[in-house]
Amino acid sequence: MNIRVKALLATAVFAVLGIGAVYAWPIGKSEPQTALSGNIAKGGYLARASGCIACHTNLAKGGAPLAGGVEIKTPFGTIYSPNLTTDKKFGIGNWTQAQFAKAIRQGIRPDGQPYYPAFPYAFYANFTDQDIADLWAAFQTVPAMAEPSQEMDLGFPFNQRWGLKIWRAAYLEPPATAPVTGNSALWNRGRLLVEGAAHCAACHTARNLAGARLSDTEHFRGNPDLPDGGKAPAIDMNSLMKNGWDVDNLAYALKSAVMPDGDTFSGSMAEVVFNGTSFLNQQDRKAIATYLLDTHEGG
Repeated sequence: MNIRVKALLATAVFAVLGIGAVYAWPIGKSEPQTALSGNIAKGGYLARASGCIACHTNLAKGGAPLAGGVEIKTPFGTIYSPNLTTDKKFGIGNWTQAQFAKAIRQGIRPDGQPYYPAFPYAFYANFTDQDIADLWAAFQTVPAMAEPSQEMDLGFPFNQRWGLKIWRAAYLEPPATAPVTGNSALWNRGRLLVEGAAHCAACHTARNLAGARLSDTEHFRGNPDLPDGGKAPAIDMNSLMKNGWDVDNLAYALKSAVMPDGDTFSGSMAEVVFNGTSFLNQQDRKAIATYLLDTHEGG
């Protein structure tokens, strides 16, 4: 056996060992089974703010609430949102609250494998134990629907779920939801919603070739390549003001989908409003607008 063949064999062995090591690499941390009592109404409210209904209800085909099946086309292939009803076979009916918490806050399935980042778990990482308890209580009221989750249509190597462990190590970032000292309670509430539950940056921030947000340079500056082929406009303060937005009309648009020029939102933003922000109270819609537009308190 010549030196070149030996080198190739050694490279192949190391590659296989490396893949095996990544595949076996445990990720995440254990979540305690909390004894907190959940509030169904608060959990439902948080689910609306977080976009759960919009992403996991196939309205186009008359799907049941949270039964999944929404098609999400990405540059890497097509993903379908899973069933989140209480069905024990196809939904989350056999999950524990700790498994639910790990999925929401860490993006890790009950079997220990990572979720694809089309699920915006990165924005939910700072949900409190009480938030999780409230969400869990709300999800327990969802009627079971025996709808199997549709298999993803991803080409190689994107269909290798273990590879997401490398992606997470390189790109997963914590949400910037901590209060900023010196800013108002309303501004900080808006920050918590915008940077956390409402995950506005998921659509309104451009991404690199690996699908990671360009948070350092493009935060809220728009995204020309949404999964559905659409575009998300810039929602940074200067862009919003330039386009005629202020706190009042933005808060109103989040309720009605009506823009300052009298036109209405369309596409995915219309879904965000009609399935999410329109259910928020006026104070929270104003908080979102204040955080995005306040020229004095922008931290």
